[in-house]
Amino acid sequence: MISSRYFSAVCLFSLVTPGQAADWPTYQHDYARSGVARESLLAPFTDGWVHRSRHAPRPAWRGEAKWDGYNKVYDLKSRQIFDYAYHPVIADGLLYYGSSADDKIYCLDAATGEQRWTFFTEGPVRLAPTIAEGRVFVGSDDGHAYCLEAKSGTLVWKTQLGPRDYRIPGNSRIISRWPLRTGIVIIDDLAYCAAGMFPSEGVLITAIEADTGKIKWQQKQTDLPAQGYMLASHTRLYVPAGRNNPVVLNRADGKRIRVVSGQGGTYALLTGDNLVFGPGKTGTLGFVESNQSDQLATFKGNHMIVTPSRSFLQSDTDLSALDRSRYLDLARKRRPLKSRLGKLQDELKKVKAGERQRQILKDAGKLGKQLDEVQSAMQECFAWRVPSSQPLSIVLAGQTLITGGHNEVAAYSAKDGSQLWQARADGEVFGLAVADGRLYASTSKGVIHCFVARRLGE
Repeated sequence: MISSRYFSAVCLFSLVTPGQAADWPTYQHDYARSGVARESLLAPFTDGWVHRSRHAPRPAWRGEAKWDGYNKVYDLKSRQIFDYAYHPVIADGLLYYGSSADDKIYCLDAATGEQRWTFFTEGPVRLAPTIAEGRVFVGSDDGHAYCLEAKSGTLVWKTQLGPRDYRIPGNSRIISRWPLRTGIVIIDDLAYCAAGMFPSEGVLITAIEADTGKIKWQQKQTDLPAQGYMLASHTRLYVPAGRNNPVVLNRADGKRIRVVSGQGGTYALLTGDNLVFGPGKTGTLGFVESNQSDQLATFKGNHMIVTPSRSFLQSDTDLSALDRSRYLDLARKRRPLKSRLGKLQDELKKVKAGERQRQILKDAGKLGKQLDEVQSAMQECFAWRVPSSQPLSIVLAGQTLITGGHNEVAAYSAKDGSQLWQARADGEVFGLAVADGRLYASTSKGVIHCFVARRLGE
């Protein structure tokens, strides 16, 4: 049976002390996609090794149009960037990544960068593998989920998710009609994933027996694709839907609970059963509470790190720390004020000049003042904000925030935002991982940089 020892990180953010090592067994560390390491890294970092893949990533989608003329939205964000770099995962001293260019899974020595083994699939591998109990679980555009022995790369099982092995031209490659583009989540004895990006053909939410590769159940959805890293809480699965909004499912049987509202995107993380996702068309993260469909709050930014006391926001121009609990309490107060004000404004359009109109204007003025006070208080919830030129990725290791940007990677103090370190990288740093006292930065050129953290006393 596959253990759930990595699943506890979905809801817990406890950190071990510096010097204690921990793995990074799946994308963004855990199935909440928190980006929070279970160890502290101390800056500055020193150079370790550099791995250069023979081929740069070949993303499925090359980005948004420059503008949305119908809605008059300019400088659109790319909402499907899950495969812009080879995201590494690390366990038991080995580093693994999948290639969208040569259709392989690679295993390297995490300390030296030396290649240990490779394994061919029959299509692009666009999302990072997941490591559990000495095995590598990974999906491919060939429509199959794979399970390999982690130390040797030997195939344990291979399972086709679609109803048949049917190949078509897609994203300039030959792929399955049901490509697997959600990553694989391993909890207890089940592997969860989804296959399909053409709703008309059926998108298959699937649970597989992790030991045998046999399909336990499948649910078909016919209105939304499945693209982006799947997330999981104790009772639910969350499936990003490319440019569309995420789908919330019951983990026990895959039945749909709801689709949340927002502006779409493949970036998402969980805090408990609360969902943060985006970046939408303009770089906005929506916060949706458990059991709700509508957004409670939005944040200007590309990515977020959530801890029990603070949230850290990464935007195109800055990095900031937010008292999230107070901010959300104020957002809850703001919601009924906005609703009441909206109803008064609608009523005002329908009434004629007279006593009722004067009363509406008076009430609307009071509500507007209260709303301004709440929104002003929300802005005071930011503990600090500093300029930052690294907008592409972020992780947290102890009290060190690490950010990836255009040909550079940097570290900041989580306490006050002061910059602690900066280094050059070959390409745009879309991927970051932390394990065994090391930082791994992966880029759009297929390069993985390894940096070594300072030890206590050095």
